[in-house]
Amino acid sequence: MTEHIDATALLEEVEAHIRRFSVFPTDGAYVAVVLWVIHAHLLDCFDSTPRLAFLSPEPGSGKTRALEITETLVPRPMAAVDASAAALFRSVSGVDGQRPTILFDEIDTVFGPKAGDNEQLRGFINAGHRKGRVMYRCVGDGANQTVQAFPSFCAVAVAGLGSLPDTILTRSVIIRMRRRARNEHVEQYRIGTNEPEGHLLRDRIAAWADQVRDQITGAFPAMPDGVTDRPADVWEPLLAIADVAGGQWPERARAACLQFVRAAQQDDKGSLGIRLLTDLRDHVMVGVDRLPTIAILDRLTALDDAPWADLDGKPLDNRRLSRMLRDYQTATNTPIVSRNIRTTGGILKGFYAEDLADAWERYCPPPSEQAATPATPLQTSSQTVFV
Repeated sequence: MTEHIDATALLEEVEAHIRRFSVFPTDGAYVAVVLWVIHAHLLDCFDSTPRLAFLSPEPGSGKTRALEITETLVPRPMAAVDASAAALFRSVSGVDGQRPTILFDEIDTVFGPKAGDNEQLRGFINAGHRKGRVMYRCVGDGANQTVQAFPSFCAVAVAGLGSLPDTILTRSVIIRMRRRARNEHVEQYRIGTNEPEGHLLRDRIAAWADQVRDQITGAFPAMPDGVTDRPADVWEPLLAIADVAGGQWPERARAACLQFVRAAQQDDKGSLGIRLLTDLRDHVMVGVDRLPTIAILDRLTALDDAPWADLDGKPLDNRRLSRMLRDYQTATNTPIVSRNIRTTGGILKGFYAEDLADAWERYCPPPSEQAATPATPLQTSSQTVFV
């Protein structure tokens, strides 16, 4: 008779084990990592697999240790510090059908500013996020080459400095690691003692996964309000596991989901065009319904930590501003273009908030809570325009 495993207690034990050796920035980060570890044991139950990314701006922030702890808890771990794309293709499509869980340390050497061309690896990580996706490659020599499809669906965790390509970030649960403060303490990790402890937990996770596999297969957990599209793909497997585990895990998992999704929305200004739209909304056209182009440019180039004062060696000008905004549309499906603004000094070209409103709603992250710089008035013939 199979021993019943208390899922709530098991997940709490996994969390306690991780907390012994790693300090994460939020409580939600522990929840996310616990659920991600368990999802690796249930991979075939899901249509997608989120990538887990331990990232930090500086060395010595605990990324590698977090990845080492994760490695002891997942099924068939494969450390891939310097693995080639071809090696990963073949590992995931192994003849025994036992795909590995890939753990890639020092990922900045692959995608960092000094890295070379690693488009095959990026494509592999992206494609493997979705069940059933394959990578097509030519195999063989010379005229005897044939096209072969390599399965790519597998769980992937990475650690490194800096960031990752946007296409990977949007498929990831991102843990922003920090150096420990003086009052933050962890146990010294000893491979000979603590690695076997992780393996014992791994075996219990695997046993529980076998007991609940049928419950989780095909489950569609309720998403928190506002979590849709790619973020929903990322969190659906983790919430499904939390719901089956029960106890406080469904509530904690959804709180973590909202925390991570909102953080990603605040951090992500996307392309330069989305950065422009966001800065116009949050810092330039605050509390006004129209603004002359000259005033918009003055305020944009004066923003701290913004690119507008130096774009390819020169500040943003009215021609480039107009060209960038024309790529987006108004609510009536017409390009955003400058219009006349009548002032006491004459007619100036500028932009109207009503023309930008639809693009702000569609493309920009939720407004920041930081107070924007107030505008100063410019008298017009009919009303006050702020600059």
